[in-house]
Amino acid sequence: MRMFSKMYDKVLVWAKHRRASYYLAGLSFTESSFFPVPPDVMLAPMCLANPSRALHFAMITTIFSVLGGAFGYFIGVFGFDLVEPIIQANPSYQSAYETAVRWFGEWGVWVVFIAGVSPIPYKVFTIAAGVAGMALVPFLLASLIGRGLRFFAVALVIRWGGERMETTLRHYIEYIGWLLVAAIVVIYVVSR
Repeated sequence: MRMFSKMYDKVLVWAKHRRASYYLAGLSFTESSFFPVPPDVMLAPMCLANPSRALHFAMITTIFSVLGGAFGYFIGVFGFDLVEPIIQANPSYQSAYETAVRWFGEWGVWVVFIAGVSPIPYKVFTIAAGVAGMALVPFLLASLIGRGLRFFAVALVIRWGGERMETTLRHYIEYIGWLLVAAIVVIYVVSR
């Protein structure tokens, strides 16, 4: 069953859509404040579909991710009472939020940078930064540097790999897809 190959081909078609940059911007913004899907899932195929525009796509992703992070920050400042039940209802978000609060006390603005670069749920840290009353300018700078490093790294690796990477990915996409599904199942079982 070649399920992931078909999905991969579909994503590459979407990545070439004339409005793909707008969708990437929207996904980048929402992921930084409330949406669970990271923009890398759209950034990578867009860079594969059009390697000459990879840095442009990374810039869009970075800018809108930081803007979304600012929105998350203001959710933390002004609307935490509204999102607290959502965080408490999701054990992984609750754990990440508690970790974020603890880390803010220990490392301050460096936490935002680390969350921006890593696969940790950045949105939790943006909201926690607002709740903790972190200064806005250092928050934005750490977000810009962290998110920029992450997204430009993705774009540059794909641009560098080019057609070879696309061919290799196509060859192994079924294995990668099923490994990802297995990892999600294991994480779900372990977290319960």
